[in-house]
Amino acid sequence: MLGSAAGVVHRVTSAAPITRLSVLDRSRTRRGEEPAQALRDTVAFAREAERLGYHRFWVSEHHGVPGVAGSAPTVLAAAVAAATTRIRVGTGGVMLPNHQPMVVAEQFGVLASLFPGRIDMGLGRSVGFTDGVRRALGREKDSADDFGAQLVELLGYFDGSQRAHPGVHARPAEGLRVPAFVLATGAGADLAADAGLPLVIAAARGEERMLAAIDRYRSLFRPSAQAAEPYVVVSGTVAVAESADRARELLVPEAWSGAYSRTHGEFPPLAPAAEILARPMSPREHAAYEQSLKGHIAGTPERAAAELAALVARSGADEFLVTTSTYDRAALLDSYRLLAEAVGQA
Repeated sequence: MLGSAAGVVHRVTSAAPITRLSVLDRSRTRRGEEPAQALRDTVAFAREAERLGYHRFWVSEHHGVPGVAGSAPTVLAAAVAAATTRIRVGTGGVMLPNHQPMVVAEQFGVLASLFPGRIDMGLGRSVGFTDGVRRALGREKDSADDFGAQLVELLGYFDGSQRAHPGVHARPAEGLRVPAFVLATGAGADLAADAGLPLVIAAARGEERMLAAIDRYRSLFRPSAQAAEPYVVVSGTVAVAESADRARELLVPEAWSGAYSRTHGEFPPLAPAAEILARPMSPREHAAYEQSLKGHIAGTPERAAAELAALVARSGADEFLVTTSTYDRAALLDSYRLLAEAVGQA
């Protein structure tokens, strides 16, 4: 694992055990299906993840995106927590710039009161997908970044230290301990270090950038009431099947959605892999599609487990958050099952 002394960060490069596997589900819709089905499938998926031994099950926040049904993560987290009994439930994440900190504190206070000891508060800095959505949320793309101040205010509602609004208390949040995590985008790693919070960082956007951000986070980390030591959660796609070709095929629907969004400005519902592979693509679409396939782990159970263990070793991650999506739901559940079995978690 990573450790620091006198500002120098040392990275372990030998194989490391995968101590915790968790799940982030974005409630992806499939073409021709109602969003309600995607939300019901998320709840069913959480029950299966619990059975397989995954540590956490998180849901996400997206607004006005045709291919994503998960727009209200605290509401969906309540449904997930009610349908499960042991697995930790949380958000990956609530986008704090879209909300007032007091409201977020109240929502998580309610969740933590109803499901004590099981709720996580993952917090992000991203704003809406399009200019219109951002305006509807009361944000602009170039709005002042006040995430740091919002984070301090939010945490203060739980421990009673908030000073932004003297005399104001968030109930039932005050006095509750809800673990908070910062999703790293831009300066997110530095903000997590300064606040003394666990860091969640994506692996798919360039490993060297990710490793540099983790190093910086660990070297700048300031112990807090939330965390005495740095804690790193690396997130990424892991597709597992009985053959390497089938595993790679699982990546196709999400990769095409990503490529389509970059070339057409709209993130569409998932389509069948066979249909995507058979369609003609423009040079621009093909380049974006190939780029979307990079940075993921895909293969047989043994191969995927080995690649994941190597990534955990290189990053010193304390936990890995699996974010895989694909059109075939049965194949998706098989992928998560095979991965859990391969790393000895199931």
